[in-house]
Amino acid sequence: MHHKKIERLLLFVEVARQLSFTKAAENLEMSRGYLSTQIKQLETELGYPLLIRSTRTVRLTAQGEQIKQGMEGIKQDLLHIERTIDYENTAIEGEIRFTAPLQLAQSVLAQMCAEFTQLHPRVTFVIECSYNSYNLVKDNFDCAFRATQTPPQNLVAKHLFAYQRVLVASPSYLQKNEPIYTPQQLAHHQCITGQGVERWSFSGEEVDVQGWLTINENHIIKQQAIEGKGLMMAPDYYVEKEIQQGQLVQVLNEHHIWNNDVYLLYPPMVKRSNKLNAFIEFAQRYFS
Repeated sequence: MHHKKIERLLLFVEVARQLSFTKAAENLEMSRGYLSTQIKQLETELGYPLLIRSTRTVRLTAQGEQIKQGMEGIKQDLLHIERTIDYENTAIEGEIRFTAPLQLAQSVLAQMCAEFTQLHPRVTFVIECSYNSYNLVKDNFDCAFRATQTPPQNLVAKHLFAYQRVLVASPSYLQKNEPIYTPQQLAHHQCITGQGVERWSFSGEEVDVQGWLTINENHIIKQQAIEGKGLMMAPDYYVEKEIQQGQLVQVLNEHHIWNNDVYLLYPPMVKRSNKLNAFIEFAQRYFS
């Protein structure tokens, strides 16, 4: 595919300028491993080496020097085109497509997008609520919000915030039922869970849970917990408002429930659209 080859050539120019994969990767906002893989792929496609690598240094081959000079001219032409199309270069408009976990989209991201459109009213959003790890390029997404402790190396990963899962119930439920001091006591309580969830994790141990309702709709689980029908486990951001309003109360606070991180992920590109750049910067400020 010609567009991928052109992108690899532009990546090579940055490595050739810096004579360092580490510095070039930092400037391009991508992992060193991904950048190295792209340059090796480019060399394979061209049929000759562009770089001489050693433990501490990177040098250009004769062919690499010729490619660098040729690509510098192309980059100047691209810069000229961008400057002559001033409106398209500065406008923040169009559609942004991203994928995100359902609970995160319901509780946080929809509001964040609404606030972004107040600043940039010509931007629209298409959100795919899913826990699938889509191929952002193949599946035509601009970016993704994912909860993970190991973001993929082939994508740019911007850390947004850390969260933990919390166990909550309504004050009325806690008043009507026996006190909960240990996770093992949950066997005698109504635990409302998502489909396929049979255990909850605490401080490195797992306990079997059961209750009158198992359902794959987070809002219904939360509503039943608010109404005093049982306990639920959820990310703290998903029940933060209800805890602040006194509708839900945290239980077993002293028993650690695993932490996780939320990242904004997007493909490494030499040139990103202004709308995506603006959205990435806004998301980082929003969660800071």
